[in-house]
Amino acid sequence: MSLLGAHVSSAGGLPRALERAVALGCETFQIFTHNPLQWHGVSPAPSAVDEFRRALIESGIKRAAAHASYLVNLAGEGTILNKSIDAVIYDIELCFQIGIDSLVVHPGSSKDGPRAEALTRLAASLDRVLARTRDKNVTILLETMSGQGGMLGAANEELEGVFDALAWDRRLGICADICHVFGAGADVRTEGGYARFVAALDKHFGLDRIGCWHLSDNKGTLGSGVDRHQHIGEGEIGVIPFGMLVSDDRFADTPMILETPKDGIGDEGNLAILRKLRGSEKNK
Repeated sequence: MSLLGAHVSSAGGLPRALERAVALGCETFQIFTHNPLQWHGVSPAPSAVDEFRRALIESGIKRAAAHASYLVNLAGEGTILNKSIDAVIYDIELCFQIGIDSLVVHPGSSKDGPRAEALTRLAASLDRVLARTRDKNVTILLETMSGQGGMLGAANEELEGVFDALAWDRRLGICADICHVFGAGADVRTEGGYARFVAALDKHFGLDRIGCWHLSDNKGTLGSGVDRHQHIGEGEIGVIPFGMLVSDDRFADTPMILETPKDGIGDEGNLAILRKLRGSEKNK
């Protein structure tokens, strides 16, 4: 059975993030380790690290993920590139300390430059990160993107090429974002469309490399390049593909993280929809 959860705030400290996830009845969750608009956060006190690790074990939550800063651009150049590498290394080291086994990272942007050169820089940056964190058992999950603003990763072939360049390092995986792939042109709204999309993931990466899903509807139209997140069933994607995904046995025990708006029905309402679609008897 798929693991359903949400991105929760870590305001007030890491232990508070876990409390919020438990209160929502999450089976998995995702956090920012610090303000996503800053390069680094303040490293938590050893007591907070110990408290979080202990509470995570006691919570019964099976899997958790962190998300890297929005400032990170591993395909960038100069100072931005160096800061990005250091920021991802910081997050990996912190994830390892607190017991989180995966870090979601945006592949970065080519800005106005050639995409091929940006992809080469992305692979080289990841190589440096992996080498400097070789003793940390944390998987880097490259997120599929809509292509907006020159973002890399809208095409499976781009990320597959990065994996090839890194000899398919065991600590590399994919975070598949439904809102983003719809914006990039993958029509998952029918049974056939969903099947073709999953088959493409299997062809390019293998389904064992799908370490996390991000779930949200999209206010933008198919192939628009837009990734304007919306509540489940209230955007252009609709409810159907989410039902197929959360009940897909191939993704049993794979974290499925809500990234829907916090207003309106909020995480509680969106999780209730997903649980109903999954056929869960839990009423949280």
